[in-house]
Amino acid sequence: MTSFKDHFSARSADYARYRPGYPPALFDWLAAVAPARGLAWDVGTGSGQAALGLAAHFERVVASDAAEAQLRHAAAHPRITYKMMPAERSDLPDATVDLVSVAQALHWFDFERFYAEVRRVLKPGGVIAAWTYGLQRVDPEVDAVVRHYYREVVGPYWPPERRHVERQYRDVPFPFEEIAGPVLTMQVQWSFGEVLGYLGTWSAARRYAELRGADPREEVRAALARAWGGAALRTVTWPLHLRVGRLPPHDGSAALA
Repeated sequence: MTSFKDHFSARSADYARYRPGYPPALFDWLAAVAPARGLAWDVGTGSGQAALGLAAHFERVVASDAAEAQLRHAAAHPRITYKMMPAERSDLPDATVDLVSVAQALHWFDFERFYAEVRRVLKPGGVIAAWTYGLQRVDPEVDAVVRHYYREVVGPYWPPERRHVERQYRDVPFPFEEIAGPVLTMQVQWSFGEVLGYLGTWSAARRYAELRGADPREEVRAALARAWGGAALRTVTWPLHLRVGRLPPHDGSAALA
């Protein structure tokens, strides 16, 4: 059994504050391809960014995470029930879920066990959607500083699972009838302080700080400030990379799980 790898609880408040939200068009599309809009399960919800988007379309959202500290910072919503439970073993009844969503978290899971759980809880024809995003884009000068931070400063401290994000989930096994998703980006207007806060939420930044007793952002703070310039706010963009699939109507996995 694979143990839960908690890379974010120590900075769960920062994660809730500095992680970007997802575009409404993503949730519009997911609601359209789901067989119904009764129940969505948002797995590895963190502080609930994706769950909030789903709540605009589904009658109920169960948002789960194995880290209690993350859930303490999740935004309340009348349609969302937050639960502390692992991705690979939920308390959801068989064949009750219309949509399973995994936002920037699939690479942490035990794929085989998680997919067995997905097949158990999804209704026939239900949909699973996982998405990820890599480095943000601002302009060539800012992007060069961030790439240096990503590769040279905290690069040696990334967990091995990060390779799946770098490959845009193309190398992740995905045993479902795949659906082509839309081309989408996340976009925010951020201050220098906000982008600096975001760089501190990376799992590699946390590991650097734990092992070296220092904040890795200090290595690039001055260079990033120069590149950022005098603008109060700048546009920050991340391309989204989706893997979306459907459980065949005849799938019998739920009965066998």
